Amino acid sequence: MIHSAIILFTVVFVCSLSLSAQEYRTITDGVEYAQFIKQVRLNDTVSLPTLVYVLRIDGTKASLKLAHAKDAAIGVETTSHIAQRYGALAAVNAGFFGMKGLFAGDASGILKIDGKLLSEPFKGRAALGFSDRSGRMGAVFGNVQWRGEVILGESFFLFETALKTLLPAHSMTGINRAREVNDMVLFTPEFHRTTLTNTNGLEIIIENNVITAIRDSVGSSVIPTKGFVISCSGKARTWAKANARVGMFVNLVSELDALNPQQTRRFRNAQHIVGGVSLLLTEGAITLTWQCEEAQEEFALSRHPRTAVGRMPDGRLLLVAVDGRQIGVSHGMTLQELAELLQQLGAADAINLDGGGSTTMVVQDTIVNKPSDTAGERPVSDAILVFPRKKN
Repeated sequence: MIHSAIILFTVVFVCSLSLSAQEYRTITDGVEYAQFIKQVRLNDTVSLPTLVYVLRIDGTKASLKLAHAKDAAIGVETTSHIAQRYGALAAVNAGFFGMKGLFAGDASGILKIDGKLLSEPFKGRAALGFSDRSGRMGAVFGNVQWRGEVILGESFFLFETALKTLLPAHSMTGINRAREVNDMVLFTPEFHRTTLTNTNGLEIIIENNVITAIRDSVGSSVIPTKGFVISCSGKARTWAKANARVGMFVNLVSELDALNPQQTRRFRNAQHIVGGVSLLLTEGAITLTWQCEEAQEEFALSRHPRTAVGRMPDGRLLLVAVDGRQIGVSHGMTLQELAELLQQLGAADAINLDGGGSTTMVVQDTIVNKPSDTAGERPVSDAILVFPRKKN
């Protein structure tokens, strides 16, 4: 894949933005593409150009999928290469992630792919969930939290509260990430061949929901293909040493809860979920949540390359990339400016995903934007892929 220097079509708006159907190019039935310049105001007299790239998707004629680099829970890969591997029609980069060390590519927040939760939410930050059901894409935008528990011992009780009351139980603190102090981390087969942990902990190996081994002060346990590993440190390790025994049955509780309770069911049923930092729009109104999500002011108020996803009132989805850090060519946007852009594009709900050097949009095997890293396209952790629906 190569970056396209050809501007497919450019529309300049100085005072306002209004994209009509004629300004989108049809890529395939249900997928339209537009590229234009949006002027953002520096002050009352000066405006700065910013390049914007938009995919508008009819979820009855095309579908979306979330894919992780190297099809694991860690590792990095360019958006264009992920799209190429899957044969996707188009793609954008998706969630925030760790960029360095052994755990490079680990999602910095919630990540759910094909119904499997691979990473827990971080600080209750914004999330996008989407599913393909009955031949139509549906999406939910909100803030989510996670609760996880390990319950030891087989039981015929039907209720979670009864299990926790009568059997040893301990809260989990993470999924498929580096184990820290006083941590209880769940490692699933999607993570890696082993847990990649150090020797400062205890690990419970579970196959078919039964403890098959307990490894103390060893680390880097092999993750069973039909099971998981519970990795414990500090107080969690002390609890595990006192309660866990080989042959015990293990119950796992892993549930998502939305800040808006009415969205909880939709997030739990979503096939794919990716985390972002800040909601942009809710029911048509600008709703910036970066402060309560504990994001830095510079991140929100400075102009950067951005990637965003929006949903229009009729259900169509918008994938948006904004170039930045290119003086005189494309200056990027603040979160407020990005929210205004999504609003003008017709979105009712929207979220900001990973941006900066990660921002990449691929259309028909071509990188249509200009990623801002001097080295070119940045390897990322995951991407949202677009596919045409097969006609019957």
